[in-house]
Amino acid sequence: MTSLTTFLLLLVVLVTSTISGVFGMAGGLMLMGALTLAMPVAAAMVTHGAVQFVSNGWRAVLHRKHINWRIILFYGVGSAIAAGLLGLVPGLAWIPKGRFNLDAAKPTHAVACGLSVTGLNVIAGVSGPLLDVFFTRTDLTRHQIVATKAATQAFSHTVKMVFYGMPLLAATESTGLPPWWFFAGAAPLAMIGAWLGGLVLDRMSDTNFLKWTRWIVTAIGVVYLVQAAVLFSQ
Repeated sequence: MTSLTTFLLLLVVLVTSTISGVFGMAGGLMLMGALTLAMPVAAAMVTHGAVQFVSNGWRAVLHRKHINWRIILFYGVGSAIAAGLLGLVPGLAWIPKGRFNLDAAKPTHAVACGLSVTGLNVIAGVSGPLLDVFFTRTDLTRHQIVATKAATQAFSHTVKMVFYGMPLLAATESTGLPPWWFFAGAAPLAMIGAWLGGLVLDRMSDTNFLKWTRWIVTAIGVVYLVQAAVLFSQ
């Protein structure tokens, strides 16, 4: 990996962390897309997990008074028993509430959230859209949603780093990971992005936050589906 590529990835870290700081999602998907273009999949998984752990962890610290710890508890139950499950799809967010209503504030739903989101994170590397399905219909405020989601993602990214990182530690050849100074620079940039996003979040209303979240989840899902279709058609 060239120095220019590494610097560009650091810029991506700042931008995507800021986006996640506003909506509590989307940034991770964008970051993974950039990382997979620059390094092998296993290395991208570990790098993404490390950056997102810092980004989400610091975002949770910044908004710690808004965290719903009841959700964290039951999410942790699901996260602990997750073993490679592929979850739901972003389109579930558009199903009428009266017919299908996932709500992370409900204990059983929080366990299902931890189980499916952690499993998807390990398999695909990202799980933001699925996580959002469990939060778009809650009665939580925008700050509670961003803070609680950030804390839950710390579970998922830790599992992913261990799952993909252990084989890399035992590897005798090049792992494809960025140089050490990338991680040294990415950590403060991710924290700055989380802080900048929080400033924007403070100026939004809960209504606009939920509206934009739903559209962003759908738009990103469409982009990735189109990319997948292009790859399979080649």
